Amino acid sequence: MDFVLANWMLILVALVSGAMLFVPALAGGAGGAAAVPAAEAVRLMNREKAVVVDVRESGEYAAGHIAGARHVPLGELEAKLPAAVKNKALPVVLCCASGQRSARAVAVARKLGYENARTLSGGLKAWSEAGLPVEKG
Repeated sequence: MDFVLANWMLILVALVSGAMLFVPALAGGAGGAAAVPAAEAVRLMNREKAVVVDVRESGEYAAGHIAGARHVPLGELEAKLPAAVKNKALPVVLCCASGQRSARAVAVARKLGYENARTLSGGLKAWSEAGLPVEKG
């Protein structure tokens, strides 16, 4: 008991750190957006013909995007995704700048019947940091 009282701050830091590690895992496992790292997204694109959908706004998309990505802003996703990706059986990788908007986009896509919808973990930032190609325009 003396140890706990003398080191309460260290114990608190350990508990908070542990919680920070488990919360994302629990959110992902409980119906949250399935996130794929950049390398897995490339594998899906090459082997399973995954479609990449960029959900950022037009200015962000024009500044740089994944080669071959289709542009459907998040606000228009529900109306325009069926026209952009006709085959609902294909994997769909949704991306944005950091992964926040695309996580919301996965929920919209799944509601529309795209069961293989996933978010690009870390977004375009992680894609660029992995040294993968980005095109402008």
